[in-house]
Amino acid sequence: MEAPADLLDSGYVNELHIQAFIDALQSDDLDGHDALSAASPHTVPSSPVPQSPRVRKVSALSDFAPINLKVKRKRKGDKSPGRRQEWSFLVLRWPLLLLIFVLIAAQFGFYILIRQLVNTKEWLLACKFDLKWRGQKGLLRKRLRGARTYQEWKETAMMLDKYLMLTEDAFYDWKLLRKVNRSLKILREKKDVRGVLGVLETCIRSNFVGVESSRLYSETFLGTKDLIESYHTELQSALQFVRESSELSIEEKRKFFKNASTNLGASALCLSGGASFGYYHFGVVKAFLDAGLLPRVIAGTSAGGLVAALVCTRTDAELKTLLVPELAQKLTACEDSFTVWIKHLTSVVWARKCTFFTRGSMTFREAYLRTGRILNISVVPADRHAPTKLLNYMTAPDTIIWTALLASAAVPGILNPVVLMQKLHDGRVVPWNWGSKFKDGSLRVDIPLQALKMYFNVTHPVVSQVNPHVHLFFFAPRGSAGKPVAHRKGKGWRGNFILSAAEQWLKLELTKNFKVIRDLELLPQLLGQDWSSVFLQRFDGAVTIWPRTRILDWLHILSDPDWVELERMMKVGQIATWPKLHMIENRFRIENEILMGRQAVRIAMDQIRSRTNPGDTRNIVVNGRAVPEPVTGSRLRTRSESPIPLDSDTERAFKDNGTAWYLRRGRPTAGAPRESETSTPYENDYNNITDPLRSPVLRRKWASELLDRNDDSGAGNSSASPRTATPEPSADEPRQNYF
Repeated sequence: MEAPADLLDSGYVNELHIQAFIDALQSDDLDGHDALSAASPHTVPSSPVPQSPRVRKVSALSDFAPINLKVKRKRKGDKSPGRRQEWSFLVLRWPLLLLIFVLIAAQFGFYILIRQLVNTKEWLLACKFDLKWRGQKGLLRKRLRGARTYQEWKETAMMLDKYLMLTEDAFYDWKLLRKVNRSLKILREKKDVRGVLGVLETCIRSNFVGVESSRLYSETFLGTKDLIESYHTELQSALQFVRESSELSIEEKRKFFKNASTNLGASALCLSGGASFGYYHFGVVKAFLDAGLLPRVIAGTSAGGLVAALVCTRTDAELKTLLVPELAQKLTACEDSFTVWIKHLTSVVWARKCTFFTRGSMTFREAYLRTGRILNISVVPADRHAPTKLLNYMTAPDTIIWTALLASAAVPGILNPVVLMQKLHDGRVVPWNWGSKFKDGSLRVDIPLQALKMYFNVTHPVVSQVNPHVHLFFFAPRGSAGKPVAHRKGKGWRGNFILSAAEQWLKLELTKNFKVIRDLELLPQLLGQDWSSVFLQRFDGAVTIWPRTRILDWLHILSDPDWVELERMMKVGQIATWPKLHMIENRFRIENEILMGRQAVRIAMDQIRSRTNPGDTRNIVVNGRAVPEPVTGSRLRTRSESPIPLDSDTERAFKDNGTAWYLRRGRPTAGAPRESETSTPYENDYNNITDPLRSPVLRRKWASELLDRNDDSGAGNSSASPRTATPEPSADEPRQNYF
């Protein structure tokens, strides 16, 4: 499928915005008040004064350093505070650093040896099994390796799992899960909606009883234990039953689905940096897109930020058209040879090339309103002591995305730190954050898990990791999701226990030595950057996808692929993603049902509000501008009638553009309508019914007691329900003990 020429040849470069960016980069040469005026978005222009244009000289510290890097001259007699160290540090620093580097080199050599021994043994096992499995097993494994589509791979994996007849393992609380599964099914069949609600409030948690553990998916090619699969199906049916029930009021549904969303959290796709290795991300995204599982929250750093920007500024239909090998004609960041572009590379050159991936000067807020996907770009301030920043539609709504991409790709020694630009309401472009400069976010936070958790309650991050310095150390000793160990029916150790233990020990020793270098501040700053934390970050997530790279990729780490190479990289990314998709889909189904429940509640509340106050249009207009309908097309719906999905109090305060609601946290004010005035018809019908399970506290207590009973409890024990005094109007008998 070829991409239409109009999508690839569209011109998105705005010369006025490029010129404003150039002026902002040069503003650090101004003095005093002029510099502040250039960086302020609200500066009132003074009377026109003719000024002669300045001609800036091109300079560099050396032939291999970035151009136009300003270095302050030091006066004679000035001493840097950083050099005021005690004599023991000055004497022992370099010998200790040299000794640690020698240890690291020796340990790294042994680590490579261990990995090669593991690979050799696995290759011998594969040859042995190929000779042994000449029948159906061998054919299925060959079909699995040669699958060209996810559907073909999935069907073959299901057949192989069924043929191998893998047994169960106790890596989760299967007894409690069986109770929950049985309770949900029986309560739903009896139409006991509040009983279902009580059980759901107990079990909707992130990684409930360990069902999201990747270990449960590492012994099969597709799927996991039958009990876990049936649990996700029953949980999905129960959520749909609650959403469609007429016995619950709108307020009860609102509280339940909001609490469920908070307790479960959200999924996010995090794309790492890695220079040209980052083009493997295109295949990962394509696999998610074809399966309809692309998350709403997407984060990217450096090269991963470029892919994330393309995904979050295009609709699903546009992405399916663009994610083809012909996209290589737009990947021209390093089109010249290394010796040519390294001498002449500037931020302005890359700025013009980035505008295609961001649809011109689109901001984070504009991208979110167009597609419903939340773009996150990680950057680091030029000051080494300043904290990292995660840019998105909440923290930097009016910031232009391509400036964030340049900052996230500004690796010291290759590209200077850049100024982020923001777009004003009148269309002008000015520096953001008073002209502060930012650089590559992967230097400190390649995968911003903590910030994603804080802003969007991300509890299930899916990481696509292609960083070359991290890829060498990825090793799953007991197999990974969809890739079981080749021997002992997927329950053995890779290589054997001794080799796996040696690999883990050497990796921990390497990490320890890097921590010593960082904590003792032994490593000097190179190119104005502290590099000691590059190996000490967290690079994985709840699910981690590792596309299989080649040694040849290291030779082309700073070069652009042609369409043949891009096709290969996209295929490799897809193949690496397929084994993880079923695990991600199980989580996705639950998030989807909760989001659909919240949307249904919002639509019902909007209808009630429109009948009560016909002039209330806050749900369709923001800041006087009509909000376009997102057109993602993914199975995970991204919004209801509101332009911003109110998944947290922080987002609600952001939408209301004020702090009054946020400070009182939704508590009614004196002028607010009473609850009876805004109640729904269903709520009025049941206001006079004495039902203990209308109270969330009693409902959770009842559900806890229900699940604590043994499996051999009598089915006719009527004491299981707190409603024995006043029966439920829709049932002729109180709740029974369904175990």
